[in-house]
Amino acid sequence: MIVRDFNKILEDDRSRVVSDAKWTSVRMLLADDGMGFSFHITFLDAGSEHTFEYKNHFESVYCMQGKGSITDIATGETHEIKPGVMYALNKHDRHILRAEEELVMACCFNPPVTGKEVHREDGSYALVND
Repeated sequence: MIVRDFNKILEDDRSRVVSDAKWTSVRMLLADDGMGFSFHITFLDAGSEHTFEYKNHFESVYCMQGKGSITDIATGETHEIKPGVMYALNKHDRHILRAEEELVMACCFNPPVTGKEVHREDGSYALVND
């Protein structure tokens, strides 16, 4: 059984905390945990906009706090993001995520991330083998 305390990670295990331009992600589960997915709590700064396309990963996201929107670049369709809303990038969808207020999101990635990834120029993460 794996048990981790979010607050203890913030205090004692900063190696599991990843930050980039206007977001921070606390990696609760990573590839080396052997679960087949990774689980993160991610904070997106109010007023920020992010373009992502996870070409090598599927992602599911649940909004716990804040207000924003997600736009599917392929269709132009925009959806409101607020507490209780979940979205899943089941087609590696290129998207724009906007945070009107700070967004706090619970995220799962498959395959799991290692915790060392950085977004490439196209908004994706490389696979571990890349």
